[in-house]
Amino acid sequence: MKLGAGVMGILLAANGWAQMRTVTLPSKSLLVNVRIVFATGAMMDPADKPGLAHLTAAMLAGGGTKDLTYKQVVDAMFPMAAALNSQTDQEMTAFSGTTHVDNLPAYYKLVRSMLLDPGWREDDFKRLKDDAINSLRVGLRGNNDEELGKEVLYSMLYRGTPYGHYSLGTISAIEKMTLDDLKQFYKQHYTQSNLIVGLAGGYPADFLEQIKKDFAALPAKDGTSVPAIKPEPMDHTRARIVEKNTRSVAYSLGFPIDVKRGDPDYPALLLMQSYLGPHRMSGGRLFQRIREIRGINYGDYAYIEYFPRGMFLMEPSPNLARRSQIFQIWIRPVEPPAAAFALRLALFELDHLIRNGIPAEDFNRTKEFLTKYVNVLTKTKNAELGYAIDSLYYGIPDYNSYIKNGIAKLTVEQVNTAIRKHLRADRIQIVAVSANAEQLKQQLTGVGPTPIEYNSAKPAEILAEDKLVEKFDLGLRPADVQIVPVDGVFN
Repeated sequence: MKLGAGVMGILLAANGWAQMRTVTLPSKSLLVNVRIVFATGAMMDPADKPGLAHLTAAMLAGGGTKDLTYKQVVDAMFPMAAALNSQTDQEMTAFSGTTHVDNLPAYYKLVRSMLLDPGWREDDFKRLKDDAINSLRVGLRGNNDEELGKEVLYSMLYRGTPYGHYSLGTISAIEKMTLDDLKQFYKQHYTQSNLIVGLAGGYPADFLEQIKKDFAALPAKDGTSVPAIKPEPMDHTRARIVEKNTRSVAYSLGFPIDVKRGDPDYPALLLMQSYLGPHRMSGGRLFQRIREIRGINYGDYAYIEYFPRGMFLMEPSPNLARRSQIFQIWIRPVEPPAAAFALRLALFELDHLIRNGIPAEDFNRTKEFLTKYVNVLTKTKNAELGYAIDSLYYGIPDYNSYIKNGIAKLTVEQVNTAIRKHLRADRIQIVAVSANAEQLKQQLTGVGPTPIEYNSAKPAEILAEDKLVEKFDLGLRPADVQIVPVDGVFN
């Protein structure tokens, strides 16, 4: 694997490379994984065209080639059991696929043409515009309260910055986009200086050189300067309630942190994340205290990195590297009578963690778990390749050794110091997706307690703790809570 110098990684990621970079994981596998990643994305969208980077990538992966229609491409890939997938985030646009080594020449010929000689057909453009609009209107706003709340949270925390819009864009902006807009974005940002070529598996020895030769046809350098990402400081806690006709309440809450992969405190905060509980991990503190003991809802998790599509995935996808990350908690779904209490309980637990730290016995258990869990994140060659590309971007060693070595050196005192340094239980942005928004606002800003009623008996110590939780001060004033209709979100 070819990696950039560690001390230069973030600098290169922020300012562009002088030439294309490569990450290789050769093996004897009969499957070949290909990842073509461009260090550009939604943060480069023009202010009046949010979603342009996403639609451009969708057009490349779903619009055929100069010589073949999209249907002809799909028909050609079908016998290979192959496809070309695209993923657009703020700082990375990734195209990925896997094929048997026997089919590699034919598969690569198609991929090369899709990325270097796109079809740019109007009928494909209209279809993909409609897909993007439906993803926003139906998929996100209509059917996915969890993802909706999370993306609104990010748009609130990063408003006024290049991260301040959802990568998919807005409905009104997408409707106005033209095919020429996509062509211009492609010409400007799909360059050798932004390109990372990743290969894994039993590919021929000369295959990488062939890719490098072919992609040398791209413009040499992206002349656009990479913008700074500086979220506004938060002076106190605020909330936005997205009012929607829905049966439950979904919360996403958090704040920006100055920690990312490669920073000294990253391993410590990753261990903290594992202690509070990553996605669908029943051993996490939040899951245990909110769901397991009290039976309030389905899932309660914490993260220190962006994790989209969590409703559909067990682990986060690679190639979502960002120069700015947030600490976030997900609480979902909660029945309305328990909604105010559930939010208070989550922040009560966060406050408890900051004040008291992780107990020594839990630290040792979490440390052992996390050392093994990193293997799950890279359990496939495709995922390992994606994480290796991210490591190049961040300027760190391969992800597994970076995490395992960092975790091995940690003490409980170091972790608790990092927790006190980077976390807080105030100055938080809260987003709720809920019906009866005004009623929820009154519960969150009222001076009285918001007790919870259980359907079954609970231990005396839990009931005693509940008395503290129901009065926990959220720090919200009526003026701090904004109610918006769901139809006005990402419109």
